[in-house]
Amino acid sequence: MKKKGKVLGIGGVFFKTNDPSETKDWYKNNLGFNTDDWGCTFWWKDNEDKKASTQWSPFAKDTKHFEPSKKDFMFNYRVENLAELLEELKEKGITVLDKLEEYDYGKFGWIIDLDGNKIELWEPKDEAFL
Repeated sequence: MKKKGKVLGIGGVFFKTNDPSETKDWYKNNLGFNTDDWGCTFWWKDNEDKKASTQWSPFAKDTKHFEPSKKDFMFNYRVENLAELLEELKEKGITVLDKLEEYDYGKFGWIIDLDGNKIELWEPKDEAFL
């Protein structure tokens, strides 16, 4: 039996800003974010007591990363069985963008929700960060 894909939680919050470096510095200096080139990674334990992460990342105002959405933000959801989930969503008539991409830290796919928001789906390999 084919295992269904599902969302497990928030994987990241990405947003546009006029100056990503200044924004990262502000959050570091005022709220204690441990920022790096990508933003800030928050570590936590999932329901099975496994190490997991959520990414917070400011992007330049002119980024193309959120296209075709015209919004100033993009949510990233942690999922399991990404390939299966994308197929299920396609079968429901949901717009699935690009192809599945795989990196050392996980697999990614993208969809467009009913409000035109680009949604990033991430099947993480949290152990890649350990």
